[in-house]
Amino acid sequence: MPNIKSSTDLRNNYNEISTFCHEKREPVYITKNGRGDLAVMSIETYEMLNGKLELYRLLDEGKAATIEGRKRPLEDVMKDIRQEIADGKI
Repeated sequence: MPNIKSSTDLRNNYNEISTFCHEKREPVYITKNGRGDLAVMSIETYEMLNGKLELYRLLDEGKAATIEGRKRPLEDVMKDIRQEIADGKI
């Protein structure tokens, strides 16, 4: 069940809401005049969410490349990665 607070609660109980966001790793939904307005979350949760979105984007890109026939054998990819590591590029 989502944790919903008013903008007044955010103003008056910031520390409590911050602690909740950090401990539970969940957003708090803020209402303004009885309607949804904001979602507040910890930086850690925000970064994790952005990381997941980036991963999904890359997976979609890979899936599209496969459908379009743009793919290489794993052995070739691993060989290139090992070479870049040996060359100090990675």
